[in-house]
Amino acid sequence: MTPLNVLLIGSGGREHALAWAISASPLLGDFYCAPGNPGIARHATCVALDVTDHGAVINFCREKKIGFVVVGPEAPLVAGIGDDLRASGFKVFGPSKGAAQLEGSKGFTKDFCAEFDIPTGAYGRFTERDKAIAYATAKGAPIVIKADGLAAGKGVTVAMTLAEAQAAIEDIFAGQFGAAECVIEEFLDGEEASFFALCDGRNAVAFGAAQDHKRVGDGDTGPNTGGMGAYSPAPIVSDAMAERIMAEIIRPTVAGMAKRGLPFQGVLFAGLMIGKTGPRLIEYNVRFGDPECQVLMMRLKDDLLTLLVAAADGTLDKVSVRWRDAAALTVVMAARGYPGPYAKGSEIRNIAEASEGDDVEIFQAGTQLKDGKLVAAGGRVLNVSALGKDVGEAQKRAYRSVDRIDWPEGFCRRDIGWRAVQP
Repeated sequence: MTPLNVLLIGSGGREHALAWAISASPLLGDFYCAPGNPGIARHATCVALDVTDHGAVINFCREKKIGFVVVGPEAPLVAGIGDDLRASGFKVFGPSKGAAQLEGSKGFTKDFCAEFDIPTGAYGRFTERDKAIAYATAKGAPIVIKADGLAAGKGVTVAMTLAEAQAAIEDIFAGQFGAAECVIEEFLDGEEASFFALCDGRNAVAFGAAQDHKRVGDGDTGPNTGGMGAYSPAPIVSDAMAERIMAEIIRPTVAGMAKRGLPFQGVLFAGLMIGKTGPRLIEYNVRFGDPECQVLMMRLKDDLLTLLVAAADGTLDKVSVRWRDAAALTVVMAARGYPGPYAKGSEIRNIAEASEGDDVEIFQAGTQLKDGKLVAAGGRVLNVSALGKDVGEAQKRAYRSVDRIDWPEGFCRRDIGWRAVQP
């Protein structure tokens, strides 16, 4: 088979994990990443493309004879980069702009769930502040307030009091998250899990489950973040539960999107609450999670590029997904102050020494090279990822590596995976 030239779009820890996995593929020819980061540069040629300039991306793909584009983050997908690339003749992993509304608009997804009988919490959609406050007041707390559009993980408030709910609504209608529209949802009880499925527009194949830790502090305290760590497999997602999720949530979504004329091709990331009545959808994302992607890539036994191409080609019914008989755990190291204000530019040392054979990978997220030194350039900076025979062993290996990294300006939670290792 002719080697496949690949362009990966993105620059974070998720994209480093994808680059690491794709680089091992026997299908791979030339490999580029835009814009990438110093960690990704070990696996792909990083190029300083402005990915919001779709014309520039298309011209690059023509110049380098790119056969396949993998889009990592959600913003380019919601902006329609997949549509523009496909219209120019390129094969893409990632949904169309229309299908990306499953993440781009909370209201779109809630209305979609209502139409196709997908289990989720009761909700209301509002474009007027006073009506939103009246609805929340009538329902009472706890209640969930969400900005409708993309908000980089920051537009969701789980309000335990009506005062918190009102403050969150005020923030949304003050334009803090862009468009002044919100969704107010029933508070769901249970245990959260992240479930992934590869989709080709008609078929869907389960692609593992993970659990992440959103709050910044040990014991799930402090403000929400983009994710401070994750582990896989998720004990709550048994084989029987995974089949329920596919049957009740994923397959009806794929069928419903096709019926609407918006076939979904890419990865569906279902954020779930699993309670006494079974799985209910909290939200959809239309890309791999971060840091969930990191633990999935560590555990994946099959060739990732083959699977992504099958999703783009509509041939997922001809492939299967196999996993290593191991658990994986990722600890996120962040800059002190995150998710609030934090300083950039501090030097990170001992990355190579902290990697421990084949069982540990350190995926870089917010990093850059400055005068030959690796420095912090973001809030979430490193993803220290380890394999083990169970979550407990993976946890020990990950923290052993964390402790070898010389970065006084960084911090991490010390209890990632606690649900799976508590006695």
